[in-house]
Amino acid sequence: MRTGKWIFCAAAALLIPVVSGCTREDEAESPEVISIEHPTPGQPAPDFILPDLDGEEVRLSDYRGSYVVLEWINYECPFVVKHYDTGNMQSLQEEYMERGVVWLGICSSAPGEQGYFEPSGWKEEAAARGSSPTHILLDSDGKIGRRYRARTTPEMFIINPEGILIYMGAIDDTPTSDKADVEGAVNYVRKALDSAMDGEEVETPVTSPYGCSVKYATE
Repeated sequence: MRTGKWIFCAAAALLIPVVSGCTREDEAESPEVISIEHPTPGQPAPDFILPDLDGEEVRLSDYRGSYVVLEWINYECPFVVKHYDTGNMQSLQEEYMERGVVWLGICSSAPGEQGYFEPSGWKEEAAARGSSPTHILLDSDGKIGRRYRARTTPEMFIINPEGILIYMGAIDDTPTSDKADVEGAVNYVRKALDSAMDGEEVETPVTSPYGCSVKYATE
């Protein structure tokens, strides 16, 4: 099965590339290879409950029957800025939400760390960027980010209507913070969604995410 081959090959080489545009502190950490405990395409996506910006609990499994995109986010990360200042992320959100996709932005930044805002601040920041995902969810203790082994911002996961993870990794194939590089990049999220929604196999279900390290609370 081709998917299994891709998972094996990508897992064997999943070192996050060294990238420019962040300070050393903000560069993504280089994780070990994916282990069997981590989310894996072809397996059920871990369920979770997180509060949205109005304090309402959102459960992933409530969206069974729809495609779901999980976007790990930090508006202060230059790699995230790249995709928002160019309108790239917002256009993806709008395009696929119009097709029935549920889009969940997740912030795992701890209080006091880069990318953390109180709910009112999040609303202001999202409005300023014209970002309107289905929900922005707050994971300030980092439990869900660690469950998904999210390492960078941005980092993307796609879940199919049966609750199966079908893609995890980078938004595209150009690991820089240069806004000019959005044009011409291969957008993995778009390709995966289009293939799956057309009833086809996702050609590349795992890629190496790039960006700033998720600013988790110290364990």
